[in-house]
Amino acid sequence: MADYYTILGVPRSASQAEIRKAYKKIARENHPDNRPGDKAAEERFKKAAEAYDVLGDEDKRKQYDQFGEAYKYAGKGQNPFQGGFRGGGGQEIDLEDLFGGGVDLGDLFGGAFGGAGGRAGAGRQRPPRTQKGDDHRTRIQVPFQTAANGGTHDLSLQRNGRTERLSVKIPAGVRDGSVIRLAGEGSPGINGGPNGDLLVTINVAPHPWFRRDGDHVLLEVPVSLTEAALGAKVDVPTLSEGQVSLTIPPGTSSGTKLRLRGKGFPNSKTKERGDQLVSIKVVVPRELDDRSRELLQELARELPQNPRDGLWSA
Repeated sequence: MADYYTILGVPRSASQAEIRKAYKKIARENHPDNRPGDKAAEERFKKAAEAYDVLGDEDKRKQYDQFGEAYKYAGKGQNPFQGGFRGGGGQEIDLEDLFGGGVDLGDLFGGAFGGAGGRAGAGRQRPPRTQKGDDHRTRIQVPFQTAANGGTHDLSLQRNGRTERLSVKIPAGVRDGSVIRLAGEGSPGINGGPNGDLLVTINVAPHPWFRRDGDHVLLEVPVSLTEAALGAKVDVPTLSEGQVSLTIPPGTSSGTKLRLRGKGFPNSKTKERGDQLVSIKVVVPRELDDRSRELLQELARELPQNPRDGLWSA
């Protein structure tokens, strides 16, 4: 098995932040959704996820640094040195032979590893302990509107050399960085213990028009000079109801925010939706024909006003 540090391309002295950054880069470049049908990329993604599952957890990383490939057995009712280990010259050394067949390795190491070699009492073998399997972690990116309204998202996993697909239920209003737990989808349990879980971190994709602000959603809407001055009704998109009609009051200035109640994100606790806040952007024409220029000049004479009057006076 390749060294986990080598798989992620980081030194053994790397910080947790450096390990996380290296994993995210490999996962993003090799995710099956981004490179469908690329078996080599799937294998790199699988190995990187396995390496990060260990090195991204400080306790597992300590065990791995101490025991290497045998880390997964330490503290789980099994002896990490069972069956021998490799010495400095690469040859395999059997500790039972090294210390003699009559030596109980569980007693030798203070019972730290339990397992079949330990003794629960004189002449009595300690029963193996059950242990929950390891949790696994992965990330998925969901569309902005799925995060707002809820839905499902298919997830690809590598198991026993095969690609499996799971359907993840996305709750309405989920936030970027939220973690969804899929019970029993992790590693098998030890000695009959329950399977571990799969922890899925949610990344919400950006939207070309909308931005999220808590439970509210923000939308910028351009309007013409006459629509802003005279007032108008304009159609604007929403997350859950398609297009709706928005009233622009007469005399609306650029930067004015209008509210569409209940058209934002649902609150995860109260289930009530936030609002959609529409920011008005007054757009003036870049070019004017002669008639349009005459009309605006006439309007300027009829409505002599300076919006900066008194603004910077002491």
